[in-house]
Amino acid sequence: MTATTPRTSLRRLLGATCGSAALALALTACGGGDSLESEGGGGGDQDTSQSADTLTIGGGDFTEATIMAELYSQLLTDAGYTTEVITVQSRELYAPELEKGSIDIVPEYAATLAEFLNARVNGEGAPLIASSDPVATVDALRELATPRGLTVLEPGEAVNQNAFAVTREFAEEHGLTTLSDLGASGLPIKLAAGDECSERPFCQPGLEDVYGIDITGIDPKGVGTVQAKQAVKDGTDDLVLVSTTDATLDDFGLVLLEDDQNLQLADNLLPVLHSGIGDDEKITAALNRLTGTLTTDDLIELNRQVDSERLKAVDVAGSYLHDKGLLSH
Repeated sequence: MTATTPRTSLRRLLGATCGSAALALALTACGGGDSLESEGGGGGDQDTSQSADTLTIGGGDFTEATIMAELYSQLLTDAGYTTEVITVQSRELYAPELEKGSIDIVPEYAATLAEFLNARVNGEGAPLIASSDPVATVDALRELATPRGLTVLEPGEAVNQNAFAVTREFAEEHGLTTLSDLGASGLPIKLAAGDECSERPFCQPGLEDVYGIDITGIDPKGVGTVQAKQAVKDGTDDLVLVSTTDATLDDFGLVLLEDDQNLQLADNLLPVLHSGIGDDEKITAALNRLTGTLTTDDLIELNRQVDSERLKAVDVAGSYLHDKGLLSH
């Protein structure tokens, strides 16, 4: 089944804008995965007689979002639906289309979406509604999302948050396993991060206020970029801002320091649906099975296969679903 004309136009419009983009709040590092604009992302000769229309799955233009969109697509194709996947540059572009129903489903991050909607509803600079508690964060998200025609499903264990890494040798030398350890060490720390780190409450201000870490300067090499991680590996910098699902840390000899005082917000992954399909129990059951299975370690491995092994997201997603017994065909 082919998509209707409005959806086809939407796919061409949004697909044409694809580029690398960070998540609005979580500063998640973007990878280079495939741009998916083809219909029937789940592929295969499945029976689609139960589908009234094509389900359009949107996602950000970075590796993890591409993989998640493929996981959703292949699950729903297996359940008897026709699907298409649209890769979109930013949340600012796809969120309005999700609210209108031009996009049906998006893999999202609880805290980031909550604060995105918070800013839209209550204005920039509004008090935070997200926290490090995933249940409270999802409750707050739903309060804003439901009136906008969005259905927010339950979050899973898999989480992509800001994280901070040092070299393995640096951690071993100073006995560091947590950010509290780093603060207690009193070591002067040069941090590789984005330009905005000095103003973000979950970056330099949080590290200083919550953990007492002595940040002596910000090296503006970006969030989780190769240049930023290389600077820490080489000893130019001491600490680097990455994400909890960064699959390349081992390549640079880096290890994460635990956020033991819960500075970061609960950016657990969850499906967000246009309310027009939010009551379809077959769709929600399929997505919930995946959410209940997927772990942070799983995400790291899936990202690694795409970013390091250069495998295609469609193949990585399919193998994962088969290995976890989530497909019936």
